[in-house]
Amino acid sequence: MITLDINGHEHTLDVAPDTPLLWALRDTLGLTGTKFGCGAALCGACTVHLDGQAVRSCITPISAAAGKKVTTIEAATDGGDRIGAAVRDAWVKHDVAQCGYCQSGQIMSATAFLKSLPQGKQPTPEEIDAAMAGNLCRCGTYARIRAAIADAARTIA
Repeated sequence: MITLDINGHEHTLDVAPDTPLLWALRDTLGLTGTKFGCGAALCGACTVHLDGQAVRSCITPISAAAGKKVTTIEAATDGGDRIGAAVRDAWVKHDVAQCGYCQSGQIMSATAFLKSLPQGKQPTPEEIDAAMAGNLCRCGTYARIRAAIADAARTIA
């Protein structure tokens, strides 16, 4: 039994400690916003926050999440998080999503990146690209992703 703090709620799970966090979220808890992409931490579709840091849940065992705060896309953009809400709104404004499959991971990485910046700092395009380098988009909406992140940064400044 492992107890996890997920989106501000405690959940006790009866799964093996080496179970990937992704499968505990999706299969055990029904939080399906986090997507399975590659299973090797190469695409970023499964990104969640672990104590505010973007991590790939497909390779993170739930034992590594015990005692830490796990945030999924379901809570990151629900309006209670000012930066997450700004990212969500910028995503809509810039019509980022095409097929949408990678978007929860993209948003989670963008949100963690913006939270890591000093207050009021506007990221350069190169900083945005570096922060988002681990997230792949098959539809190629990278220019819109970059524009949305820059817009969200201006909103929260």
